[in-house]
Amino acid sequence: MRAPLGLPRLVFPADNPPTTATIALGRRLFYSPLLSSDRTIACASCHDPDKGFTDNKAVSIGVQSQTGTRSAPSIINSAYWSSLFWDGRAASLEAQVESPITNPVEMANTAEEVVARLRADSDYRQAFEKAWGTEEITFEMVSKSIASFERTLVNGDSPFDRYYYGGDKSALSPSAQRGLKVFMDSRKGNCAECHTIGKTYALFTDQKFHNIGIGANTDGSLTDPGRFAETKNDNDMGSFKTPSLRGAIWTAPYMHDGSVPTLKDVIDHYIGGGNSNPHLDKRIRVLDFLSGPERRDLLEFLKSLSGPMPPNVGRPENDSNRLNRSPE
Repeated sequence: MRAPLGLPRLVFPADNPPTTATIALGRRLFYSPLLSSDRTIACASCHDPDKGFTDNKAVSIGVQSQTGTRSAPSIINSAYWSSLFWDGRAASLEAQVESPITNPVEMANTAEEVVARLRADSDYRQAFEKAWGTEEITFEMVSKSIASFERTLVNGDSPFDRYYYGGDKSALSPSAQRGLKVFMDSRKGNCAECHTIGKTYALFTDQKFHNIGIGANTDGSLTDPGRFAETKNDNDMGSFKTPSLRGAIWTAPYMHDGSVPTLKDVIDHYIGGGNSNPHLDKRIRVLDFLSGPERRDLLEFLKSLSGPMPPNVGRPENDSNRLNRSPE
């Protein structure tokens, strides 16, 4: 697979090189509710291609209409992430697959039951034999197949990329060009400090964890410990992974708890200097000196970061186990 303009070369695990068959199988599994305990929830329930591979909910809905505590992050460009989930608890796409399947609020299933269901389905047995050379299905094959499909969800070649990396000076509007300057200027927005832009590609994330004041109560306490729950390092209290801004126009509401409704509100949050708490990242500062036009330009720039999605990433047709409805 070739990366689109503005993204680095894709690197694949040595023990899971992608093939046409494993990607196709992973796509079927991604959209199949068979993976959940009551057969109502698929990976795509929370990572919908029509919604930037999230669900546009503040918090996601799992089996039996249970609600989680965090917003489903978009998995666009997750092929490049060094860790997964808001708190970084998974080190690879393969490692993250089991968590939502076994989470009692999300899919509430077991790896053993998933494998048993797949083994009982002749179509899946054939698909696994085509992809892996055997009908003897294992959960490792499930996770590797889904991960291979997820690595195809790359999004670049945006108006920004065509302007910044492709040399097309007409690709960005004058307003978005001014917004880019605000975004990168350390004396202005300084957004690129964490939403990084490189010389040859831009992931728009430093892949690090920061406390930006989301979820801070009036007394400075935090509703969610974030990365701290994984590291037990006090410096990580209330810190969450910097999300990429690619595809952001599709993925509202924003932040780990879905508490920020629009991109304009995201900008306003930073202009206000975040919500005060003892662990607030020192780089968060009040930006009320940004003028109204500068704020509008910054918003226009953020809208320029979304490019076309690759083909063959939507719901597969003619699959008897495909997800037919979205739970509410």
